[in-house]
Amino acid sequence: MDLNLKGKIVVVSGSAGKEGSIGETMINRLAEEGAIPALVDRNNRGFGYAEALQKKGIDALFVQTDVTDPVAMEAAVAKIIEKYGRIDAVINNVGVNDGAGLDATYDEFMDSLKLNVVSYFLLVKFALPYLKESKGNILNIGSKVALTGQGGTSGYAAAKGGVLGLTREWAVDLIQYRIRSNAIIIAESYTPAYEDWIKTVPDGEAVLKKINKSIPFESRMTKTIEIADTALFIISDRSSHTTGQFVFVDGGYVHLDRALISDVN
Repeated sequence: MDLNLKGKIVVVSGSAGKEGSIGETMINRLAEEGAIPALVDRNNRGFGYAEALQKKGIDALFVQTDVTDPVAMEAAVAKIIEKYGRIDAVINNVGVNDGAGLDATYDEFMDSLKLNVVSYFLLVKFALPYLKESKGNILNIGSKVALTGQGGTSGYAAAKGGVLGLTREWAVDLIQYRIRSNAIIIAESYTPAYEDWIKTVPDGEAVLKKINKSIPFESRMTKTIEIADTALFIISDRSSHTTGQFVFVDGGYVHLDRALISDVN
């Protein structure tokens, strides 16, 4: 199926994670579909990702910036517009489960909110004039923690709850401009960051096995490419009448009956 993404300028925040991360997988899938990824991230790893795409003859841009700083984010969008003159879609992919719980300081809690939800607001705010011109769309990457809780991560949970609230709010707010706003909700995906965390946990392999067993469909974690492919479909014209939706790419983790989980899996 042709997603009609060729030549579309797609801004992806949080796109300079380690190789195999959701953001890095997403920009490569966009490139494969002929879209032009504009990477926005604080990590200089993004320069290498953009250069690798350019060496393949694929147009790409990386803007290194602090996604929590309004001045920096406005400047980042300006750089994208300076090069391309348009924005067709925004994918907010920033997410760090930083463990800012009830024992965190006020500043730690606020820092978590700034990173995990305020950055979403800033990118959409500054990209909005160009989304209005292109009748583009917004995709927010959310987390099951917003709906299920997790424990010990008040900042992240509050932020991801806010992401879902903004998704619906923007769907209502921007419908007059024919701008769609949707969210993908992820449960357990074995990203490099997840792997790093497992290595810090006592008896990590046993913990990992238990987590896998808790996922109803195929007793495995969601692959980053499955998340990326769903994202591409949602931002494409093939989803042209889908807005205000939460799409769960989670192997049934959030909604399916726990009775499905058994030793048979």
